[in-house]
Amino acid sequence: MANKLKVKELIIEVARDVFSRYGYKKTTMDDIAVGARKGKSSIYYYFKSKEEIYEAVVDTESNLLFDEILAQIEHPMAANEKFKSYVFTRLNKIRELSNFYEVMKNESLHQLDFIMELRNKYHMREIQILQNILNEGVHSREFSIQDPELAAIALVTAIKGLETPLLLKGEKRNLEKRVDYVVRILFFGIMRR
Repeated sequence: MANKLKVKELIIEVARDVFSRYGYKKTTMDDIAVGARKGKSSIYYYFKSKEEIYEAVVDTESNLLFDEILAQIEHPMAANEKFKSYVFTRLNKIRELSNFYEVMKNESLHQLDFIMELRNKYHMREIQILQNILNEGVHSREFSIQDPELAAIALVTAIKGLETPLLLKGEKRNLEKRVDYVVRILFFGIMRR
């Protein structure tokens, strides 16, 4: 049983690389089989289709992202620092997860049934994490928010809208500076005080 799990994990790891190089549409089961050094029939033993492998790949990358985010924000710190850490970790980690990022951004993949389900699951999980941070901030009196759930939805939407420009503009080492600037705008707005 442990050996079957190892083979399945190997297939997923190889598929992560293959899908990130060729994209979902151009990747074939043969590409994955060659990369895993397995016969195509062996791949079909573990996965019914390319779509099922892709779903496992994206789910794996989603878990990697959330594990990293939760590891960064579980430490005791002020809620505003947790928020900043959340945004920075999310943007930094998403660079490494090309398949997950592709699923979130590429509208041509919407014909795959599991894509919308995955997007919704991810979106709700993100809202919950941010809502928890905002609730902590309200409780500690750092934030003055009437509706943390609505605020979390708005912030998730804003962050998703900003991720492409933030990731594309400049180098990785400048990401923290750009994130800090955006967080200040989100927290304090653009109004003169």
